[in-house]
Amino acid sequence: MTDEKKIGFIGGGNMAEALIKGLLASHFPAAKLVVSEPIESRRDHLHDAFGVVLAQSNSELVDLCEIVVLAIKPQIVEEVLCDIAPVWSDNKLMVSILAGVTCVGIEKQFAGSPRVVRVMPNTPALVGEGASAVCRGTHSTKDDLQIVRELLESVGIVQMIDERQMDAATGLSGSGPAYIYTVIEALADGGVREGLRRDVAHALAVQTVVGAALMVRETREHPAILRDQVCSPGGTAITGVSTLEKNGLRTTLMEAVSASAARSRELGGN
Repeated sequence: MTDEKKIGFIGGGNMAEALIKGLLASHFPAAKLVVSEPIESRRDHLHDAFGVVLAQSNSELVDLCEIVVLAIKPQIVEEVLCDIAPVWSDNKLMVSILAGVTCVGIEKQFAGSPRVVRVMPNTPALVGEGASAVCRGTHSTKDDLQIVRELLESVGIVQMIDERQMDAATGLSGSGPAYIYTVIEALADGGVREGLRRDVAHALAVQTVVGAALMVRETREHPAILRDQVCSPGGTAITGVSTLEKNGLRTTLMEAVSASAARSRELGGN
């Protein structure tokens, strides 16, 4: 459904790059991908690495593209939207990946009936393993949602949610990779403390997390059932799990999700 449309990215950071890589991997033509990015080194990188078209301004990009991905910092959203509002029209679709910024918050910056779809992706999209939550705005259509689904499925999985759940998705999947990176680092440090070389500990920690996640995804078993299969009576795993419970790992991770969701609401003024 996106094949005949040009897709523009206002902002050329990691998430824009991930989506560009995913689209190219699914055989979307580079000539129909346009980027507007103020940092010269990023512009050059995206052009040299992927062959995308570079726009001289945000307004030029909007003029060229039917689908516009808003991939900027939430703090500058009003400035950017005011810049492109004079050239925006209802026949264009905006896809926002801004944390905390609601569809209505974007829609009110434009005249007419702007079509907006809000997305919360995450950085594992860079390796084709992203997790994206999607919700529709006031004027977006079922076809718009299908277009966005196709775009995001090129870099991972997609879950359709209500906008009132978007801050929760931000706290869980949007920020979640940072929590898991911390877990990997801590596991590796534990291995080093127990005598493993740093490179060995790191490799074992990374593969352990990858393998455990794949076990949950492929077997579709509840994580508690898979954990019980590892924890033999009086064994090493149950002893380690007991230590995690005693020191509040479960509660800490739950509170991290809630704190991140609260920050998302703050960014959006909710």
